[in-house]
Formats: sequence, structure tokens, C-alpha cells
Amino acid sequence: MLSLTVFFVLIVATSRSNAQTAQTITLEQAVEMSLKNSKQLKLSQTNVDLAALNIRQIKDNQLPSLSVSASYLRLNSPNIDLKIRQSDSTSSGSSFQVHQAMYGMASASLPLFSGFRFKYGLESARYLEQAAKLDSEYDRDAVIQNTISAYSNLYKSKKAVDLVSENLKREHERVVEFTNREKNGLLARNDLMKAQLQESNVQLALLNAENDLKITMVNTGLLLGLPENTALVADSNSFISLKAAGNVSEWEQTALSHRKDIAANGIRQKAADSDIKTAKADLYPSVALTAGYVALNIPGVAMIPNAMNAGIGVRYDVASLWKSGTKIEQARVRVGQLKTNEEILLDRIHLEVNTAYYNYVLSQRKIDVYAKAVEQADENYRITKNKYDNSLVTTTDLLDADVAQVQSRIDYEAAKADAVVAFKRLEQTAGVIN
Repeated sequence: MLSLTVFFVLIVATSRSNAQTAQTITLEQAVEMSLKNSKQLKLSQTNVDLAALNIRQIKDNQLPSLSVSASYLRLNSPNIDLKIRQSDSTSSGSSFQVHQAMYGMASASLPLFSGFRFKYGLESARYLEQAAKLDSEYDRDAVIQNTISAYSNLYKSKKAVDLVSENLKREHERVVEFTNREKNGLLARNDLMKAQLQESNVQLALLNAENDLKITMVNTGLLLGLPENTALVADSNSFISLKAAGNVSEWEQTALSHRKDIAANGIRQKAADSDIKTAKADLYPSVALTAGYVALNIPGVAMIPNAMNAGIGVRYDVASLWKSGTKIEQARVRVGQLKTNEEILLDRIHLEVNTAYYNYVLSQRKIDVYAKAVEQADENYRITKNKYDNSLVTTTDLLDADVAQVQSRIDYEAAKADAVVAFKRLEQTAGVIN
């Protein structure tokens, strides 16, 4: 019996030492840390960066282009018949011996008009950048919601461990009491065995609860970017106040004006409209300001050191009259896809908001029910314990009342945490979670 007492003292001491080293974190701190360390948000930001670089690339295409080339050529002995008038010194019919040639070229071009391709391409790219930013904000809302769910699970797991540990201590005290009574012939051995079995079941429940807590801490640590062995404790004050559910139609209207995904879809529709205009740009000619420089040296024949040119170049691809139709039609189909996607989004938002709303209403009612259940379970245990002490009920009745009391407290604590998660989920579906 002494060894069992020492064992429980060690359990209490260990739990106290763990509690001293555990880090208490508020819900706001958890959300802030998850946003700072989220790998998903970092990935989303790369999409925003790529969209910005796409804009930069389009702008770069409007800058002057400059190319330089040079060549040195070895030739065979070609037959050269100059058609230009030759001087008397060369009229004797002597032949030229040409074995090499060198030339260098530099050319520059500045686009002046490209059929509005630049204008509408840049417009589309800017719309896509805005859509990427909205996608990032939508992912941010999801990260917040995941953090809140993990924080809730951390709170529920810790409460379950605390309540089951408290119950195990009481079950052990009951076993000690029953053991003494059985030794003195005041209790049937069968009742002692029931109490010992109850203690074993609670020990198993505690092991499961502690295992769930460890897994929850690992998951929460990953979300918050903390070291794996960091012990965390959720602040119970985060689960005290609850807000009114309001009206479901008002939540739907809020969602239509605040949801980032539907806003991003609308921006992409504008980008697709610009893509149609970009595709039509192939039907127009391209105009550019051009300039060039050529240096040529054919030893023994000619040397041209400074041949320069400048002018305006016009290019028109006649085949675009029958080739551009497919590109234009593809852009129009893309617009149709986005409009259909908007209708799908509206249906999904309607379902998500209604589901989240009624789940939150249900969670509020569950809190009231479980609060009454705790009162009823406490009173039931008090009455059953009193009757048991007066030999009016069996040991089984007492143990059942004890289990019901612990379970009611666990359910009540879980209901409070679930209600907070349900409300945040409702805010997420409405696009106003923060």
C-alpha cells in the first residue's frame, strides 16, 4: 500500500513539474505565430511574387531591344565579277583574290505600336496579381481557422487529462477504502474487484488522453513553428465569451461582400476580358522604330566602316486574319468558365454559411445542455454516494454515477471549445475571420 501511495505522489510531482515548464499561450498569440510561420502562406506569397514578375516582364518587353553580332569568315577562291564601273587601273581584267571577310552588326528596335497587345496584356497581368493576393488572403483565413481548431483540440486534450487524472486519484482512494473494508469483512470481495476494475479502466482512459495530448501538441507546434518538444497549454479564458449567432441571411450577405475567393474569381473575369482584347491584337500591324550599324571589311576588295541606318518598320502577319479566331474563342470560353465558376461558388457559399451557422447555434445549445448535465451528474453522484453509504444502492450504481459525473465535465469543456471553433468557422465562411 505504501508503494502505491509513493507512486501517486510521483505522478502528482511529475505533473506539477510539467505544468511549471509548460508554456501558456493565448488564442491570439497562437494565431499570430501560425501566420508568421505558415509554410502555406509562404507558398501563397510566391504566387503573388510570380504575378508581380509577370507584370515586370511585360513592361520589359516594351523597352528598346539591342543586338550585336560579328563574324570572321574564311572563303575559298570565288569568282568575282564586279558589275560596277572600274577605274583604268583595274580595267586590265586582273582578278580579285578574296580569302576572308569580316563584318560586325548592331541593331536596335523600339516598339511604337503592337496592336494594343502591351496595354491589354499589362492590364490582364495586373488583374491576375490582384487575384493572387486575394488567394493569399483566402489561404490566410484557412490558416487562422486551422490554428483555432488545433488550439481547441489542445485545450480539450489538456482538460481531458486533468479531469481523468483527478478521477483516477479518486478511484484509487476508493480502492484503498474498499480494500480496508474488505479486510475487515465489511465489504464483499466482488465489490472490491469492481472498484479495482474501474480504476484500471480510468488508468487506460488516462493513457489514451495523454497520448492524444502529445499528438495534439506536436500538431500545434508544427502549425505555430515551435520546436517539437515545446509543451503548450491553452488559455481557458479564450473559451469563456461567446457571441450571438445573429441572422443567417445577414451572414450570407456578409460572405458575398467579403469572401476572398469570390472576389478573386471576379478579378479573373476582368483579366479574361483583357485576354480577349489581347488575342484580338494579332489582327493589327506592329510598328517599331529601328536603327542599325554595319561595319564590313573584305581585304583587297572593300571596307565599309560606318554604314548606319534608321527608320520605322511595319510588320503585319496576314495569316492572323484566319489564325487568330481560335485564340479569341479560347479567351471567350475562359470567360464563360469563370462565370460558371462564380455560380458554383455562390452555391458553395450558401451551403457553407448555412452549415456553419446552424452548427454554431447547435454548439451554443449543447453548452446549455452539458451545463445542466454537469449539475445533474454532480447531484446524482452526491445522492448515489449518500445512498451507497447507507447501503441503499449497489457498488455498480456508485461507479456508474462516478463515470457519468466525469464524462459530463469532459463533455462540457469540449462543448465550450467546440463553440468557439464553430463561431470562427462561421466567420471564415463569411470572409471576416480575424
